[in-house]
Amino acid sequence: MTSHSGTPPTPTAGAAVGAFATEAEALRADLVAVRRELHAAVEIGLELPRTQEILLRELDGLGLEITCGASLSSVTAVLRGGRPGPVVLLRGDMDGLPIAEATGLPFAATSGAMHACGHDLHMAGVLGAVRLLAARREELPGTVVFMFQPGEEGQAGGRVMIEEGVLDAAGERPVAAYAIHVDSATPRGQLVTREGAMMASASALRMTLHGTGGHAAFPQLGIDPVPVAAQLILAVQTFAARRLPATDQAVISITRLSSDSEASNVLAAAVHLEANIRTLSMATLDTVRGELPTMLAGIAEANGCRLETEFIASYPVTYNDPPETREVLSVLDDLVGSERVTRLAAPSMASEDFSYVLQEVPGALVFVGAAPDGGPMPLHSEHAVFDDEVLPLQATVLAELAWRRLARG
Repeated sequence: MTSHSGTPPTPTAGAAVGAFATEAEALRADLVAVRRELHAAVEIGLELPRTQEILLRELDGLGLEITCGASLSSVTAVLRGGRPGPVVLLRGDMDGLPIAEATGLPFAATSGAMHACGHDLHMAGVLGAVRLLAARREELPGTVVFMFQPGEEGQAGGRVMIEEGVLDAAGERPVAAYAIHVDSATPRGQLVTREGAMMASASALRMTLHGTGGHAAFPQLGIDPVPVAAQLILAVQTFAARRLPATDQAVISITRLSSDSEASNVLAAAVHLEANIRTLSMATLDTVRGELPTMLAGIAEANGCRLETEFIASYPVTYNDPPETREVLSVLDDLVGSERVTRLAAPSMASEDFSYVLQEVPGALVFVGAAPDGGPMPLHSEHAVFDDEVLPLQATVLAELAWRRLARG
């Protein structure tokens, strides 16, 4: 990245393992500066031209093989080491959210969009790892692919990048893939992960319930779909509680509800509903997808209505490969001490499109606490603030994970 405080540190002699932390600390001012520039220049979706421009500037001159996406503003950078070895992938997502920022920060975005999920820190952390590893290129035992990905917030940019060949950018598939996600609700510097399911799948069930409409004074002359819609909503909750195993539950929430009636004295002819579905296994998702629409259609039919449904599959379960995650946990314990490493007892019901990469390549997603001094802040909030003091730690962890995995061969 463009240096704001001098040239990158000269690599010390000997093995890199354990040496990255000191070198990352020397990059602190640079990492903070580029993170804040990215924060102010936030863009949303798959087309992020300004963000891409900043990343390309920061990667210039580091001897990387760089390609940009064809159908999205992605950046893929390949660093080939001086020693033979396998390929490892590091991911940093790029997009923000359509939220008007209300943090009052001096570098706050003013465009009506906001990095309320910390992707600006993700990019800066990966840029730091690029610098650390590039400085030790001759010693590097293999190749690292850096995946800068738009469209994480619902547009499946990770899947699009896979379709465009990011996993084959180095000429062979990675043996492992890693990503770090900051969390403004976790104490600063705490590292969090787990083996197996780390985050939930995300899907949706869109429904249109058809009645006949009519005069509100004479409901007996028509079929009013509104009370039937209420039955469907209650049935969704019963389904989750009684048709799914307690050990592998789902969270199903009705997130949209509207009718086509625009007058208080007119019965609706149709009601539109949408359910958001979160599961932790494909088996449970298959049960929900196969049985829930049928059950709801039966309730509609019993009340003289007709139900149309559309199932929309989105992000799969984010699954941390157990052997890889055990190695990750060992590295984290080495770097910061076991007291700063949390092994989650249960996965999160939020979702992540790094899941598409982890479907293809064994690896792990790790969270790092970035709560500000004022206390925990919720993600996806207009007030979300992240402490960028964690950037050297992010860069160190990513560089160490890549190096050690390459060294294992």
